[in-house]
Amino acid sequence: MAIHNISGLASSLAARGLLDQDKLQQICTSAASEQKALVSYLVENNFIASLALAEFCEAEYGIPLLDSDALELDNIPEKFINQKLIEKHHALPVYMQQNTLYIAMSDPTNVSALEDFGFSFSMHTEALLVEESKLNEAIETLLDDGTSSLEDIGSIDDIEIDETESRLDQAQAADDDAPIVKYINGILGDAVKKGASDLHFEPYEKKYRIRFRVDGILHEVASPPVNLANRFSARLKVMSKLDIAERRLPQDGRIKLKISNKRNIDLRVSTLPTMWGEKIVMRILDSSAASLDIDKLGYTDEQKAKYMNALSKPQGMILITGPTGSGKTVSLYTGLNILNTVERNISTAEDPVEINLTGINQVQINNKAGLTFASALRSFLRQDPDIVMVGEIRDLETAEIGIKAAQTGHLVLSTLHTNSAAETLTRLLNMGVPAFNIASSVSLIIAQRLARRLCEHCKAPLEMSDPELIELGFKPEHLAEKQHLCKPVGCSKCTDGYKGRVGIYEVMEMSDELGRIILNDGNAMQIADAAIDEGMHTLRQSAIKQALNGVTSLNEVTRVT
Repeated sequence: MAIHNISGLASSLAARGLLDQDKLQQICTSAASEQKALVSYLVENNFIASLALAEFCEAEYGIPLLDSDALELDNIPEKFINQKLIEKHHALPVYMQQNTLYIAMSDPTNVSALEDFGFSFSMHTEALLVEESKLNEAIETLLDDGTSSLEDIGSIDDIEIDETESRLDQAQAADDDAPIVKYINGILGDAVKKGASDLHFEPYEKKYRIRFRVDGILHEVASPPVNLANRFSARLKVMSKLDIAERRLPQDGRIKLKISNKRNIDLRVSTLPTMWGEKIVMRILDSSAASLDIDKLGYTDEQKAKYMNALSKPQGMILITGPTGSGKTVSLYTGLNILNTVERNISTAEDPVEINLTGINQVQINNKAGLTFASALRSFLRQDPDIVMVGEIRDLETAEIGIKAAQTGHLVLSTLHTNSAAETLTRLLNMGVPAFNIASSVSLIIAQRLARRLCEHCKAPLEMSDPELIELGFKPEHLAEKQHLCKPVGCSKCTDGYKGRVGIYEVMEMSDELGRIILNDGNAMQIADAAIDEGMHTLRQSAIKQALNGVTSLNEVTRVT
């Protein structure tokens, strides 16, 4: 907290004999060394009671003492909740009357607080006295309240939008849309706290629905009045720097949220015109929440060894495949994080850049400007790369350049959208990549899914007969471990008995036999059979293993595989 000009209050306390002059000097020095305001230091260390100090200031400076019960935090206009100013000055704007903003503070000599708030909001400011203990409690409650913050977000000011849009937005908020601003901030706060990956704002004829995707499953969290649909979309589009007037075409944008000095969250925003208004989907890209520890991702020891072996090679192509939201990006970044040393030149082409890694040259794809995966990859190859990561192979051009790089002394990592490791090879063939290029360049393919983890606090043992388990794909040797099977229950610490997710993997190393099958125009089934014969565990087998370890449930095994 910043140190205020405290000489006025200190002098007044000494002049009235409330504290000894020498003692006050020592107190002021100690408060400065701890970077605390004088009032806070006096009350926290019991040099003077909070109420007694407030009453003294009221009498000494003629500033009215506000009853703490009158601090109605819910009624504070959202546009005035600026976390940086509140924390800097330990002061709180409480209400506005005509063109005067009233600031609650415990130190009436803190003139800089009035000046800063007045300058920030272009308003005249007046001070109101509040007990230090009550003010401190109110500030903590306000800044920790998810309805007005994202854990530590103070206000909409912490969302980075253009200044012109910010002023327009504040003018609108001051009128009818202040409740909309507050409501959406609350929704965003709840989404972050619950660990949601996506938010869906959906208008229908007679209903408006808001859903969160938590641990891969959508849950309805709110159903506000349907007549607010246009105001919701307008608000979200302002935050995303999109065209409010354009309602006929899809748009894409981004919002940057500042959670704390060390943590930012990006939201990728997509709008889609529907029959009853614009559906808006927001994907939360929280790089700080991603674990890049390979031991925590759910690989078996054998699967981990295969991945590490492929990463240790100086050249070749590692492909990670699976549907959207299956954790491919985290697997890629985990590999890059292992490879990220000062001796290596690593470049990535991504759309979007989801996790920032120091030491890696990350490029954001911009198709409108002509910066495509293919053009970025060509540029990488002119910059002496050791390792290249392409966010996704979407076309033949990108695939051919990536394979050429893998054949000429570079390690290439990328993703595709297929259902299994074997289908990845046939997908490349269908794109038009020659079979001999695939056989000579691809070194490892990982297919993956994400299954929900059972909550450790409430999961319960599951009893099932051997025939039932065999029908689900269990092998006879698995039945000896069935006592570890568990089912979801549900408690206050989880969602429907689940909390978090674990990876399910199918790791296929390229071999001479698989290469021969590809060169002989083999199909995905033949490739899969050969890989299984060589020891590959299918997604189903990997999921069953996680269930036998008590990590996930049989319902999740069936759902994801």
